[in-house]
Amino acid sequence: MKIYKTNEIKNIALLGSKGSGKTTLAESMIYECGIIKRRGSIEAGNTVSDYFPVEKEYGYSVFSTVFNAEFNNKKLNIIDCPGADDFVGNAYTALGVCDMGLILVNAQYGVEVGTQNIFRTTAALKKPVIFAVNQMDAEKADFDNVMEQMREAFGPRVVQIQYPLESGPGFHSMIDVLLMKKYEWGPDGGVPTISEIPADQMDRALELNQALVEAAAENDETLMEKFFEQGSLTEDEMREGIRKGLVDRSIYPVVVLSGAKDMGVRRIMEFLGNVCPFVSDMPAPVTTTGVEVKPDANGPVSVFFFKTSVEPHIGEVSYFKVMSGTLKAGADLDNATRGGKERLAQIFTVCGQLRNPIDALEAGDIGASVKLKDVRTGNTLDEKGIDWQFDFIKYPAPKFVRAIRPVTESDAEKLSAILTRMHEEDPTWIVEQSKELKQTLVKGQGEFHLRTLKWRIENNEKLPIQFDEMRIPYRETITKAARADYRHKKQSGGSGQFGEVHLIIEPYTEGMPEPDAYKFGNQEFKLKVRDKQEIPLEWGGKLVVYDCTVGGSIDARFIPAIIKGLMDRMEQGPLTGSYARDVRVMIYDGKMHPVDSNEISFRLAGRNAFSEAFRQANPKILEPIYDVEVLTPGDTMGDVMSDLQGRRAIIMGMESENGIEKLNAKVPLKEMSSYSTSLSSITGGRSSFSMKFASYELVPGDVQEKLLKEYAESHTEE
Repeated sequence: MKIYKTNEIKNIALLGSKGSGKTTLAESMIYECGIIKRRGSIEAGNTVSDYFPVEKEYGYSVFSTVFNAEFNNKKLNIIDCPGADDFVGNAYTALGVCDMGLILVNAQYGVEVGTQNIFRTTAALKKPVIFAVNQMDAEKADFDNVMEQMREAFGPRVVQIQYPLESGPGFHSMIDVLLMKKYEWGPDGGVPTISEIPADQMDRALELNQALVEAAAENDETLMEKFFEQGSLTEDEMREGIRKGLVDRSIYPVVVLSGAKDMGVRRIMEFLGNVCPFVSDMPAPVTTTGVEVKPDANGPVSVFFFKTSVEPHIGEVSYFKVMSGTLKAGADLDNATRGGKERLAQIFTVCGQLRNPIDALEAGDIGASVKLKDVRTGNTLDEKGIDWQFDFIKYPAPKFVRAIRPVTESDAEKLSAILTRMHEEDPTWIVEQSKELKQTLVKGQGEFHLRTLKWRIENNEKLPIQFDEMRIPYRETITKAARADYRHKKQSGGSGQFGEVHLIIEPYTEGMPEPDAYKFGNQEFKLKVRDKQEIPLEWGGKLVVYDCTVGGSIDARFIPAIIKGLMDRMEQGPLTGSYARDVRVMIYDGKMHPVDSNEISFRLAGRNAFSEAFRQANPKILEPIYDVEVLTPGDTMGDVMSDLQGRRAIIMGMESENGIEKLNAKVPLKEMSSYSTSLSSITGGRSSFSMKFASYELVPGDVQEKLLKEYAESHTEE
């Protein structure tokens, strides 16, 4: 392969809902370029894209696949992304390093929830978009209906470049209103026959051509003036106008094709090569310190690593984008992220599992290297004297959590190393050692996402593992004031242990007045504050402690030990062992022994006095509540709402958004454990959801009773 110049390189993310035909289109594209001599199929498990064992096992894409296509003296670097919502992290990665998105729309189903989600992502990242209506030959294909849905969802910026003469199994020809030609294919697709537009199609073609000319002219003042003067533009002028419109997202071109039958594939590659923005057309990326780095082949060498995979018979393959300069094989670079030096002994162009060595890659190009010493996903390597780091890929929050453990306890360390490596391959697999829950948590985008992780660990690493339900991070608090005292006394020969603590506790709220007097039964307690400590808790809320002792009943040196005892119970609440929060404590009396009193005595006395008072203070359990947003087709809205209400959800609102129903609700985390699986089952995989923490709220009485009973059965009092 020749070394392409920066202004000959285009980077494209291939996106679309599950089943929109991305992998099949990718196969036809590289077939058209002569990279493969025969097209594979998903059914046969021999496509260039889906080559990992887990992908062949499940029959769908799990990882993004990098491939390149040389076409008309342009290099198209294309990243084929999985369509399932569980693997959406790949789309974020691809769009981070690509300059635009090619979104496939299934001609049978039109604009799906997945299409909407992907479009939203491109909008957030300000990436250009071209829509390709694929599977035009499918039984239920309906192009006119799809166009109506797209205009409703994405507005008037949707502009046709092509339209089919027939949708469905009879699809074999189309009109291109940019070139004003008819394209026709034989049964095997491939190279089309190009002819003049038939007379009966001319009016429609001219109308769409005029709309395209106007849309292209709107993006350039010079073109607009020429359009007003002449009423038309040349093909090159229209391409230039479309390119500028793509860059500022003022135009979304629509093309048609059948990737499976290789009809329209050559034309879309030609269109991408001629119209898709070059690397230099897009805004320059910015380093973590705000330095703008333009893709200059003559600039300092800087390389960003966006993907790592462990591949059969090869090991670790690291994928990168050349951000600046010209990277040459054998280059010695500094790792700006981790420190140390790295030699890229070999660099490759990539086409799925096919890798071809190359001597150099210029700024803007995408390649790979193997068996690097200490490079991780997200690292930046720079030439000496440069200290650029990039961090422009942001991933969605996880939606599905499970606790993970090895079947054999002695394999815990081995599992930890595997999970670390898995996170390198897919950063949306998040691993957390939860001190609070005493579990290792693995988080992902859905059940399939974590099921894939489990399959790989058990089949590739030969390590049996177990998924468990995540424990819920409840919180404990109190709702009224209470008083208790506790004497810790222990004698076992020699010096013993003695400490007695009297305290009052009450709920804490910001801005409440300082403690003064309390009445319990017929007894009144008047307090004089000697000292105050506010302790912000890592898990939220506060513990506020007042030293109100008088007459030296407890020496000041024992107060810190008492506070440690209080924190013991704040970290492991008396009700369920969950974290406690928002309590203030007044230590007002106690007793000491001149010989036996020590720190451990007062720590234990403080802890037990607090436990006793806590139980008398009308304690309550709080549970985490999440804001949940569900996007679903209208015909499934009733079922979705009914399911949520069965999960103790409070419906906050409903609205229609671009033809898709949006439902907002507040739902307890406990009820969201398997929601992604349930939602997929209810809606046939046509819905998606997102969730984020909202607040802690009191659990209902019946739920609290159940939690208390469960905890009592599994724990004994100290």
